[in-house]
Amino acid sequence: VQLQACGGGLVQAGGYLRLSCAVSGRTFTSLGMGWFRQAPGKEREFVAAISKSGGTSDYANSVKGRFTISRDDAKSTLYLQMNSLKPEDTGVYYCAATNLRVALRDAEYRSWGQGTHVTVSS
Repeated sequence: VQLQACGGGLVQAGGYLRLSCAVSGRTFTSLGMGWFRQAPGKEREFVAAISKSGGTSDYANSVKGRFTISRDDAKSTLYLQMNSLKPEDTGVYYCAATNLRVALRDAEYRSWGQGTHVTVSS
């Protein structure tokens, strides 16, 4: 499975970004998908996950109500809409794919994208 993430950039606090992750090499609907992030000097952390069907999603407490994960099966693309961005949202964002229906831990994901940088200025 190949994953290509894009959409990162520099934005002011309170702004928004939409990340995309194009998936190839595997039937998209057979994959649970997730977003993780890694801030400078910190470990990678879970951000959001969505089930194979798209019917179930889950979020880290720190992003609930501000971020929305979604998938377009026709385009084999995963999205992360990020609103009301905060400086603490700064980091490298990774999309990942799992064979499980839905997963919240990075150890449950087998395939990873290359990451896209998000910087939120105060």
